[in-house]
Amino acid sequence: MPLVINTNTQALNAQRNLGITGGKMGKALEQLSSGLRINRAADDAAGLAISEKLRSQVRGLTQGARNAQDGISMLQTAEGALNEVTSMLQRMRELSVQAGNSTLGAADRTAVGEEMLTLKNEIDNTASRTKFNGLALLTGALSTSQSGGTAIVGLAMNTTTTSSISSIDVSKLKSGTTYTLSKVSATVVRLTDGTNSVDATVGAIGATGQETITFTGALQASITIVGAAAKAATDIGTDLDTKTIITAAGSGTASYQVGAQASDTISVGYANMQSTAIGTGGSQIGVLITDNTSVSSVAKANTLLSSVDQAIQDVSTQRAKFGAAQNQIEAAINSLGVAAENLSASESRIRDADIAEVSTRLVSAQIMQQAGVSVLSQANSSAQVVTTLLQRM
Repeated sequence: MPLVINTNTQALNAQRNLGITGGKMGKALEQLSSGLRINRAADDAAGLAISEKLRSQVRGLTQGARNAQDGISMLQTAEGALNEVTSMLQRMRELSVQAGNSTLGAADRTAVGEEMLTLKNEIDNTASRTKFNGLALLTGALSTSQSGGTAIVGLAMNTTTTSSISSIDVSKLKSGTTYTLSKVSATVVRLTDGTNSVDATVGAIGATGQETITFTGALQASITIVGAAAKAATDIGTDLDTKTIITAAGSGTASYQVGAQASDTISVGYANMQSTAIGTGGSQIGVLITDNTSVSSVAKANTLLSSVDQAIQDVSTQRAKFGAAQNQIEAAINSLGVAAENLSASESRIRDADIAEVSTRLVSAQIMQQAGVSVLSQANSSAQVVTTLLQRM
């Protein structure tokens, strides 16, 4: 090797290797501080792509498990309410059996009828109150929607002062039915399905106010009207006269997303459990019990007894569906937990750093760095040999 002073090749070589050693040491320190083998795509491009897919699956499964827990809470809310409905139906059956006995007088039957009416009303109240996150579970709200007719959101009103219908709640009406609105007096509007009719009193609207007309009883719905200017109650009645509401049958189910994919769903049907929807077809308990005369005779009591038996069966069937769905969702939660655990382990093997292995590389890099610094120092001083030759000239 020639002896030169302009270019110290040995020092350059030592410096290059020292830089490589420093890079290895820096990467090892980065992996130890983050706990990850892959901190950027350059560390392992293919591994990063695979681990990101696994990570998205794990997060989807975790959220699916939370969704499933919410679904169970929703089912338990509905089933708990139906448990109370069953208790009331059992009492109604007991009263029906009692009223089937000819030993009761007219006053006795009226007293029994009063309790029957109270129980029927409370069944409807329970169905109306049972909600989860604002969703009515036992009124048919999940299967009924307002689909058309002339009474739709944004409908221009008939009278000169501009107003509009901002919302129509038909969740407690029957699906696939046409309802008609009509003005029966100055401030009274009637809602009818051709068989049943319910009247509601209309109030006036202030300059920027709104009025909600609520129908209760056999037909339950509400219409909210917003006024751009003051409007008299009689004008609102005129606006609604001859309007129709058409209800449509929805899916009738709640769909729970219990997995990472769009197809990972469990659907549960929520039937209408109001008094007008349970019992013998055409003779539901809500139809038979309208006042305190529902058991005024033995024949009426026997008819009601048969309808109550069917109502108990209807409610029990719905409760059984809720129970089966809860068991299915709980099984799904267990499955999601196992899948998330295994996928997390797979993602960890790709992305997480092996601390023992990285520590070994760090120690090796530290030793190489110390040796490189020593060698670089010697290489930098090797050119001084030239001065010895120059001194003897």
